Amino acid sequence: MPRPLAEQKIVITGASSGIGLETARRAVAAGAQVMLIARNAEALERIVAAMPAGPGSAAFFVADVGDCDALRNAAQAAAERLGRIDTWINCAGVAIYAWLRDTPFDEHERLFRTNYFGAVNGAQAALPHLERSRGTLITIASIAADVPTPLLGAYAASKHAVKAYIESLRIELSIAKSPVTVSLVKPSGVDTPIGQHARNHMGAEALIPPPVYDPAIVADTILHLIRHPRREITIGGLGRLNVLLGEHFPRALERLSRLFAPLLTDTNEPPTASDNLDHAGDDGRVRSGTEHGRKFSLYTNAARHRGLTALALAALAAMPLAIAARKRWS
Repeated sequence: MPRPLAEQKIVITGASSGIGLETARRAVAAGAQVMLIARNAEALERIVAAMPAGPGSAAFFVADVGDCDALRNAAQAAAERLGRIDTWINCAGVAIYAWLRDTPFDEHERLFRTNYFGAVNGAQAALPHLERSRGTLITIASIAADVPTPLLGAYAASKHAVKAYIESLRIELSIAKSPVTVSLVKPSGVDTPIGQHARNHMGAEALIPPPVYDPAIVADTILHLIRHPRREITIGGLGRLNVLLGEHFPRALERLSRLFAPLLTDTNEPPTASDNLDHAGDDGRVRSGTEHGRKFSLYTNAARHRGLTALALAALAAMPLAIAARKRWS
């Protein structure tokens, strides 16, 4: 049985902004001891110093998740500082907004180094520690792991790879009778600075793929998984509906995606001047400051509880019928 959150020793990569930062803050507030890992030393120092006083505590280690040795050193430092590692959360990620045919190879490769190999390196670094503590490995992917995404094709490809790696790793750990629990989290669009941090070749400000949810929903779900492990969970009912559409009606999803692509940029605003693809960016923020993420997801709340998952799926199935009926009688 996993330890209570107040007794957890947690490591979070990509913890200097967005989902990683929000999860770290909520874990500390709940009493956990947390090690934050990211590339930005100045931001991490500022974040840890600003953590609200409470039962938990926070420390940091500077490392690039694309560097296997650096991440192993981070894991060792966390184990020594915290005493053990109960939960490791792979949350680091970068994005490129570009048509795939126009995406420079070196940028495509660098994105994979962070998004895919960052998760691989995190798992490799964490597993020896998690096996000793009978702990949990949680990896943040995306609904882009399940569906194609125009203008974010390299990002979607990396998340498909992450999903395949984690699912294969889970089977191998099961064969080896490892005590480690492996969970995959697939958020829909989330109101983080990822668009502002992205490498942008579109000549206009990058926007988060709709529908957009608040990072708190993802952070709460991650912390819920620590105590109530699941193989995987999708954040956001509308995102899950897109996945189901792609699985059963792929051509319909392709047509929808052609309409959806223009919503990923704001042609009235120039692109952000800097990005975090090759180096640390402007960190320290959880939200973008330009979006208004949904604060609640009925589907996600239901999906957290095994007995209500069927109800959540039934609600999703009913949504198109309800929309059609409203159009008919309005």
